[in-house]
Amino acid sequence: MEFEINIDECDIVPDACKGGMKCVNHYGGYLCLPKTAQIIVNNEQPQQETPAAEAVGAAANAAAASGATPGSVAASGMAATGVMPGGGFVASAAAEVQTGRNNFVIRRNPADLQRIPSNPSHRIQCATGYEQSEHNVCQDIDECTAGTHNCRADQVCINLRGSFACQCPPGYQKRGEQCVDIDECTIPPYCHQRCVNTPGSFYCQCSPGFQLAANNYTCVDINECDASNQCAQQCYNILGSFICQCNQGYELSSDRLNCEDIDECRTSSYLCQYQCVNEPGKFSCMCPQGYQVVRSRTCQDINECETTNECREDEMCWNYHGGFRCYPRNPCQDPYVLTSENRCVCPVSNAVCRELPQSIVYKYMSIRSDRSVPSDIFQIQATTIYANTINTFRIKSGNENGEFYLRQTSPVSAMLVLVKSLSGPREYIVDLEMLTVNSLGTFRTSSVLRLTIIVGPFAF
Repeated sequence: MEFEINIDECDIVPDACKGGMKCVNHYGGYLCLPKTAQIIVNNEQPQQETPAAEAVGAAANAAAASGATPGSVAASGMAATGVMPGGGFVASAAAEVQTGRNNFVIRRNPADLQRIPSNPSHRIQCATGYEQSEHNVCQDIDECTAGTHNCRADQVCINLRGSFACQCPPGYQKRGEQCVDIDECTIPPYCHQRCVNTPGSFYCQCSPGFQLAANNYTCVDINECDASNQCAQQCYNILGSFICQCNQGYELSSDRLNCEDIDECRTSSYLCQYQCVNEPGKFSCMCPQGYQVVRSRTCQDINECETTNECREDEMCWNYHGGFRCYPRNPCQDPYVLTSENRCVCPVSNAVCRELPQSIVYKYMSIRSDRSVPSDIFQIQATTIYANTINTFRIKSGNENGEFYLRQTSPVSAMLVLVKSLSGPREYIVDLEMLTVNSLGTFRTSSVLRLTIIVGPFAF
């Protein structure tokens, strides 16, 4: 026994019915009916007294000729148009359609039905917004393309099935009959920093030093030190900007980008003891010849007698502030003879010596220029003390301008005092004499200390 399986063309045929009609499946075919048509399922025998039954009968005869079972309708007779073949009828809203496994009945209200010949050359009546196609089906009218809409110039026409709609373009809203711009800057989500409204749209802006993130709303800081470092030396990024700084010894110029060297020597005259030399980003101190720089700023005398002694073998080297001098190892002059280092004695056996100092001792000292005064600089003291004698001290020579004063501090000693400031380089030779007389006045002798004073060229 063979079974027939009905195919639901309404499910498998895309857009089976045109012109706003709805698709109704039945055994062996389908119908295209108005959307307001009422469908009544009836398993009774066909009602022969209705005009629709005659149409169904004709359809049944056609179906029988095509090999269909009694009570069925061939699919080809209903598939495209919804018009009953052989002088059928189009069902209106008031029509009743009865269909079952063995019969197919359309009941109509004569006032609502229009008899339309099955001849394709005859026109069919379509609903508002539809028109007859060349295949005798009702198809949608695109009023937007045809230009039959009544949308305003500032509106957009949207085609619908059987109709159309007038809408405002994106970024606009309808107010009355007009489309007005929507100010998106007043509607969340708000821009992170600045919002600029434009006709139909908007965009976000960032303050200087920021840039828009990928979401076009958020502003992120620009690291100017990485992107376009304009600083001459040091760059520090801060939120929304950057600052430049300079290395030690430099200062920012007026453009706040470049660095200019600081002339430290001009800012203070006390940086160096002798001379300040400005260099890019720093300074250095220099000392005059005969001195060396210590602790970066001060000058210290170089003892050339220990480093570069250039004196002859018969000379002794004497260092002073800023230099050195060579003096004879035997300074004695006739009739004096050298008895010990720097000590010359006039022999008593020589008659000339009776009118001369008994001994001359050679001493050397160095002082700085512009030494403060009064200042004790040298002490003289008797090396041999006789009983019942009186010692007196005086400056015998070398003090013609009164730079010195000899003050006796005890019966056997005296102090040489500087009373006038001296400037060097200069050498002074001062003879300090000690006279010794006994209390009876029967004995008198003298000795001299020949002091060579070298004044350095500087106050250090």
